[in-house]
Amino acid sequence: MNEKNISPLQDAVKKCRFVLLAVAVVSLFVNVLMLTVPLYMLQIYGRVLVSRSVETLIYLSVVAIGALLVVAALDFTRSRILAHMSAWLENRLGPEVLPPAISQQLQSQSYGVQALRDVSQVRQFVASPTIFALFDAPWIPVYLFVIYLLHPVLFVIAVIGAVLLFSLAVTNELATRKPLKAANAQNVAALRKTAAAARNAEVIEAMGMMPGITRRWLSDNQEALQQQMLASDRAGVILAATKFFRLVLQVAMLGVGGYLVLQYELTPGGMIAGSIILSRALQPIEQAIGTWKSLLSARSAYARLKTFLIETRQRPVDMSLPAPYGHLSVEKVIFTPPGGQKPVLKGVSFALAAGESLAVVGPSAAGKSTLARLIVGAWRPGHGADVYSWDRVDFGRHVGYLPQDVELFDGTIEDNIARLGEPDPIAVVEAAKRAGVHEMILQLPDGYRTQIGDAGAMLSGGQRQRIGLARAFFGGPRLIVLDEPNASLDSEGENDLLRAMATLKEDGATVVLIAHRPSMVSQVDKILFLRDGMVEMVGPREDVLPQLTRPAAVVQARTG
Repeated sequence: MNEKNISPLQDAVKKCRFVLLAVAVVSLFVNVLMLTVPLYMLQIYGRVLVSRSVETLIYLSVVAIGALLVVAALDFTRSRILAHMSAWLENRLGPEVLPPAISQQLQSQSYGVQALRDVSQVRQFVASPTIFALFDAPWIPVYLFVIYLLHPVLFVIAVIGAVLLFSLAVTNELATRKPLKAANAQNVAALRKTAAAARNAEVIEAMGMMPGITRRWLSDNQEALQQQMLASDRAGVILAATKFFRLVLQVAMLGVGGYLVLQYELTPGGMIAGSIILSRALQPIEQAIGTWKSLLSARSAYARLKTFLIETRQRPVDMSLPAPYGHLSVEKVIFTPPGGQKPVLKGVSFALAAGESLAVVGPSAAGKSTLARLIVGAWRPGHGADVYSWDRVDFGRHVGYLPQDVELFDGTIEDNIARLGEPDPIAVVEAAKRAGVHEMILQLPDGYRTQIGDAGAMLSGGQRQRIGLARAFFGGPRLIVLDEPNASLDSEGENDLLRAMATLKEDGATVVLIAHRPSMVSQVDKILFLRDGMVEMVGPREDVLPQLTRPAAVVQARTG
């Protein structure tokens, strides 16, 4: 297989093979030493009780206890190996999964952040005792062979029992796979809807929508519970049958063994040893049946991750381009949003020289915000060369972006302005001054190191807007895209924004502004008027603005 075509998940699994081989070797010694107790019983009945030697009994007991201590140490060792491997696996996959997961959320796809939960689920399975059944199962034939050495009749009983329990395990797989898969899908959908509701907590509380939200959650959750109950009922029946047949097999082993003892074909120690070995041989099968739900969940999570990481390997990570000068060219852009049927943008074209500013205006749902997302590479157009393919870290250093809905991160104001990077105090203060928020920050309890809470919950809407502006201005970007930057600003904040835009133009930055207020439109070099995704007018402000103001005061447009 071509190395470039290997997904991060496949690469991680490949690197884990040596560790899994080490666990398999440790499991070899564990399973061999698990024969300690049966062998001890054979020696007690065949040697100690016959010779009545206390010294032999003490010697055998010390050896047996020593062997069991080694078993405990080896069992702990393989548990620690798998725990460390699971932690490494999550640390290896997390950085690979997080960027495309966030990108999928941006593309309005349902899986998204669920990928991180799947990584965690795979880690939990690898670190759980459930996986030991997979390492112990290959030793079932060895235990059966040891039983054969005791007596062929006992071997036949053991083989019948192993085949019977294996058949129950297969039945359990067939009976629970479909409902568990459906339940997992319903749980993912329910969690996604709950997360969406949590993001709108203010609206829910303000307008008393909690009963409706609760009703929808109960409906989705009930469907998942029904599937889970169906799978649990089926698995419960099979697990009960498994325990019943295992106990019957134990009785059969002891009963037939007792008969063979009476016929002088088996020793009493062999009878008891055979029962113990059979129990150990069937343990992996019974354990797998009892933990089948977690096994299937981990397998489904692995399959989803594998598909996800293959499908999301579309954005190159090695496309490095020279630092931009600020010239922006948009040529015949056509775009249909994820899940949409009709294009939102239809052949949009315009060009800006470095240092020029453009106001994009138009009625609601004209495609203004969509255009902004395409310009900054958040979304990818259907055709042509675009900034989506540019390395995100490299590209992001040259771009400032303020979305319509400003989202801040849990942390300090300094962290947010510095884009969660290592803060440069001088650059942070410069960006804050440019956004006109420096004095406001100094009035906060801890200044730039004030904790703002989740999504900036400790700040007002206007404060979040201005800190978002400072973040967009941080680092002196060459291209700045602002989607209604004055939506939450008062007149003073708007004046600060206009001054900042003037400074940015002097520095040679290119500014694209989604605007709906006359004061913002009147300060730009060019105006582009969108309607139904098509350019109706574009040109210098002096030419376009009179045409917009002739039928009405100014186009009052919200973001499309």
